[in-house]
Amino acid sequence: PTHHHHHHHLPPPPPPKSPPPPPPPASNTTLYSIRTPNSSEQLRTPHSSSLLTPPPPPTMLGRRCSPAVYRSATAAKRPLLQLIRGVGSTVQRRGFADGIPRSSVTVAVPATSANMGPGFDTIGIALNVWNTMTVERADKLDIHVTGEGKGKVPIDDSNLVVFGVKKAFEKAGEEMPPLRFKCHNRIPFARGLGSSSAGIVAGLMAGLVLSGKELPVWGSETFLQMACEIEGHPDNVAPAIYGGIQLGMYNGERWLSSRVNTPHGLQAIVFIPESIGETKVARAVLPETLTYEQAVYNISRASFLVNALNTNNLHDLQYATQDALHQPQRSAQFPHMEPVIKAAMDAGAHCAYLSGAGPSILALTSSAAGDVFTQTREERNERAVADAMAKAAEEIGAPGRIFITEPTQRGAHVLAADPPFSDRGRIHLFRETGEV
Repeated sequence: PTHHHHHHHLPPPPPPKSPPPPPPPASNTTLYSIRTPNSSEQLRTPHSSSLLTPPPPPTMLGRRCSPAVYRSATAAKRPLLQLIRGVGSTVQRRGFADGIPRSSVTVAVPATSANMGPGFDTIGIALNVWNTMTVERADKLDIHVTGEGKGKVPIDDSNLVVFGVKKAFEKAGEEMPPLRFKCHNRIPFARGLGSSSAGIVAGLMAGLVLSGKELPVWGSETFLQMACEIEGHPDNVAPAIYGGIQLGMYNGERWLSSRVNTPHGLQAIVFIPESIGETKVARAVLPETLTYEQAVYNISRASFLVNALNTNNLHDLQYATQDALHQPQRSAQFPHMEPVIKAAMDAGAHCAYLSGAGPSILALTSSAAGDVFTQTREERNERAVADAMAKAAEEIGAPGRIFITEPTQRGAHVLAADPPFSDRGRIHLFRETGEV
């Protein structure tokens, strides 16, 4: 009963301590008596004074949270605005024809590299390597794949992009219509660079746009919930959705994300072995239990990692990306791991680590100012690091390729839609490929 506080013609209002409407389950006790399942998490930092106000009255829940929280959430999730403009919710106030089913949509999703050493299942970084996908209504399910993974990825409904679209239509309360998928993949398939998360996120986003479904975002991160439900952990899907470097956690009720600063000028050098890595296999080698010593080792490194990134202290990354929870356990499976990491560090990389569940190895260098390829050789060491990594892998008989790229602050987004999002009159929405 969202309006009962305003019915003053009823018997005199009860004293302020009146019991709240249906009590939440016992496990739900929080600082306040909260009326909606999500509002406890909207009060993200109960210690900051601006948030120590009682929960907003029910009528304000149209905005999903108090203005102060709304502002801080908006600041933290700025790039999400681009995403939502694709799928709806902020759009009506901006003059786009919206919340309508569409006949086709093209989306782009970045590669992601999870863990960054110690942040197992928690931290991930989006890279400027993109999969694009066009989905259009058709007579029957049809999937065309070009680029990475062509001939390896399934071309039936077991493909994760189809799974994502299906889930989005379910959310809209509809059945998925027959669709034609055209996937152009630049993210290497099954190499620890988030190809499966990219498929899930691309499918969800395309399905939401095609169905015309709009999602609440501030305070509840509904899109993130849907992606994590499929993927099971947030370290790839959070950066795939929001871009940049993201932390993710499950608070017992839902998934939360938090953006970490990306130091300026970082370059990522990724060694991608020919062999593919199955996450299931990589997880099977991990032990059931850990010692306190291992836990402390990782807690300390993960803390240093986030602080080093937030304060642009790249010097600390060499220690901050060390790990005791999964890399040592996986070195038998990936004999190239230790030699390639060592070679990258010796050649001047700030850090190097196993990307996701492997087998790729990612090294970070910096010093890029403007276009890195026009800088003098002394100012940059990407080529030296790349050569050293390739050479170390060759020496132990593990052939592979190297990608040189950089982090991207941009997450998944819509590149084109029919009907378009730009209205015919004053408002034109631009993305890198032109008007949307």
